Amino acid sequence: MDHRRWIRIAYVLAAVWAIGAASAAYAEDPISGSSTNDPWEGMNRKTFAFNEKLDVWILRPVAVGWDKVVPDPVQTSLGNVFSNARFPVVFVNNLLQAKPVAAAKSLGRFLLNTTVGWGGLFDPAKEVGLEASNEDFGQTLGYWGVPPGPFLVLPLLGPSSPRDTVGLMADSATMIHPYFVAWYVSASITATNIVNTRAEYIEEIDENRRTALDFYAFQRNAYVSYRENLVNDREETADSTVEGEGLYFFDDDEDEDSDESPGNDD
Repeated sequence: MDHRRWIRIAYVLAAVWAIGAASAAYAEDPISGSSTNDPWEGMNRKTFAFNEKLDVWILRPVAVGWDKVVPDPVQTSLGNVFSNARFPVVFVNNLLQAKPVAAAKSLGRFLLNTTVGWGGLFDPAKEVGLEASNEDFGQTLGYWGVPPGPFLVLPLLGPSSPRDTVGLMADSATMIHPYFVAWYVSASITATNIVNTRAEYIEEIDENRRTALDFYAFQRNAYVSYRENLVNDREETADSTVEGEGLYFFDDDEDEDSDESPGNDD
């Protein structure tokens, strides 16, 4: 195995130990809006404002243009492809959470959608009852009792926590395509996924920003609640297949009609 992968794993393990220390002083309920674990709020708001400016000047305009040029069925098919490509992450984390039935279903989804679904462009697995699931290493850590730690806003990556940041590092090692394509191709794939997903939620994000008295607090509380639901496998909110990538957190509930993001409405 590449020595760089072993170094990455060592960093992940070290960070897991650090989460406990970061969480110890903040034992309040992370679900309550009035007691959200956010001791880094000053720093987070600055990063949040930076992310919003990137959306104002770059991501949202590009997404609006994409939405006008790319037909909805094509956007849906691209979303299916990106969801299908997350199979290694979902499969591995189902196994790590001791969920063999869920792992088998994710394998069945991948095989069916990759073959009958033309490389994931279509989702025939859903038609036969193999619903998509959303698992990642942040959830795996939570499943085994690792606390999330304080709320954290990452530059470019958006809402997170120490636990979920470690999860992102671990999951990046699980994705397959970066090992087989040049970095610029992998970067293009990621950028396309971000823009395509952002285009899907333009109206919902704008509406949330207009109606929220404090959009930072709104997004923070929604994200913390959403991640807690995923860790506890609460069906009403844990069926999301797309989570935030690059600046954003997208909360897809049953009707995919609730989204929180530092997007812009101007």
